[in-house]
Amino acid sequence: MPGVRRTPLTELIWGTHRFLFRASGGRVGAQLGTLPVLLLSVRGRRIGVARDVLLNYVRDGERYVVFASHAGEDREPPWWLNLRDAREAEVLVAGRRFRVAAGEVQGAERERLWTELKRHDDAYAEYERRTARRIAVVALTPV
Repeated sequence: MPGVRRTPLTELIWGTHRFLFRASGGRVGAQLGTLPVLLLSVRGRRIGVARDVLLNYVRDGERYVVFASHAGEDREPPWWLNLRDAREAEVLVAGRRFRVAAGEVQGAERERLWTELKRHDDAYAEYERRTARRIAVVALTPV
């Protein structure tokens, strides 16, 4: 699947997808391309209001692993900045809503998960080429 770029049209599509996913309790739009989707709700670090974002994920045991690609932009996605500060959030996945603890994955484990992701969806290899920053790999562990 080719990597998308953030445009007003993609933002509109993503917003509609997020609305349908949330309204259906995670039953509509639970798969995007070759990867499943979860809804992450995390409090903003400045205002403290919870914000929702849909993210592709891969499972790693009980953990849900998400990737801060931001479609290959050179800046970190706001959800990741908020989550990095908050260290916890809520997810909606497979019709279930629950709390998670979050942490960035490092070293060989990060490389293993990043490689697995690119094997499932080569758009992430394109995002990696687009940016000079290292894309964060984030493990969400149910609490």
